[in-house]
Amino acid sequence: MGEQQRVQFPQEVIDEYAALGVDLPALFSAGHLGTRMGVQIVEASAERVVGTMPVEGNTQPYGLLHGGASAVLAETLGSVGSMLHGGSSKIAVGVDLNCTHHRGVRSGSVTGVATPVHRGRSTATYDIVISDEEGRRVCSARLTCLLRDVKPGDEAHIQTPKA
Repeated sequence: MGEQQRVQFPQEVIDEYAALGVDLPALFSAGHLGTRMGVQIVEASAERVVGTMPVEGNTQPYGLLHGGASAVLAETLGSVGSMLHGGSSKIAVGVDLNCTHHRGVRSGSVTGVATPVHRGRSTATYDIVISDEEGRRVCSARLTCLLRDVKPGDEAHIQTPKA
């Protein structure tokens, strides 16, 4: 599904995590599920997260992009934004995801853009717009994440894809 692209993060964010011994691009990847689905995060900050996903391999029996695939892309992008907002002392856990599917897509790729609606101390909410290659809206989603404090041992449960 193409070469892995490195996510572009603000340098101060990379430095914050590097001081903790964390490989930020690996940590904020799409994870194992996203990797299997071909999700690529191409831009990431607390203000805006952009990612792409191929339609091929992510379709339902009628040959259209599966709504669950759009949900995976949306939750991935919103979670990355929430984690970046929360910083290295917080873990973002999705608690509510709402997706409205507007049109079918049979080929090519889709692009999702997540922008914040609310960024608080204990929750973060992102709107995610997923569009086809012609810029037509395919799906509108909203994700709310709980921002909980990192506890000792949490690092052992963070799974990053193998390169």
